[in-house]
Amino acid sequence: MRKNLKAKAYMYPLPVLIVGTYDENGVPDAMNAAWGTICDTAQVALVLSASHKTVKNLLKTQAFTVGVADASNVVAADFVGVVSANTMPDKLEKTGWHLQKSEFVNAPIIQELPLVLECKLVSYDTDTEICIGEVVNVSVDEKILDEKGKVDLTRFDPICYDCSGHGYYKLGEKVGNAFSDGKKLNV
Repeated sequence: MRKNLKAKAYMYPLPVLIVGTYDENGVPDAMNAAWGTICDTAQVALVLSASHKTVKNLLKTQAFTVGVADASNVVAADFVGVVSANTMPDKLEKTGWHLQKSEFVNAPIIQELPLVLECKLVSYDTDTEICIGEVVNVSVDEKILDEKGKVDLTRFDPICYDCSGHGYYKLGEKVGNAFSDGKKLNV
């Protein structure tokens, strides 16, 4: 039996993304953004309210990073989502995160986040609040790479956000092989 829940944007999994920026004076900021995805082979799309300090920064610098939060960073990741840099400019100091400047864009890399996309701003629509970024580099901690240099999810515990129950969850075990398992039905 199925049940109708009315019109709600329930989509699973929603990755927990940490968007990092610098302001015009080089002061770093980061925010938690649960509404984000890839939208092309080298582009990301994020829904970011214009009221965020992070959005003001990326509009000025034309650059940002997108770190994928993992289970070991859930507290800090949630913190940068519930506290605004508009009212607490030094909020990143409370996370214990270590920052380094990206070699490719004018934005900070959070070293504790194992996977970080370094992006140039393509567009920001003030009506829809959709931000599109071009990925110019992916910075990855070698500890999550396999022997072939590919990201190995068994070495990385990315978290996702449950928009219905407001929880964070680790991704689970591998259950299939993309572009392969479906061929079993093509007989």
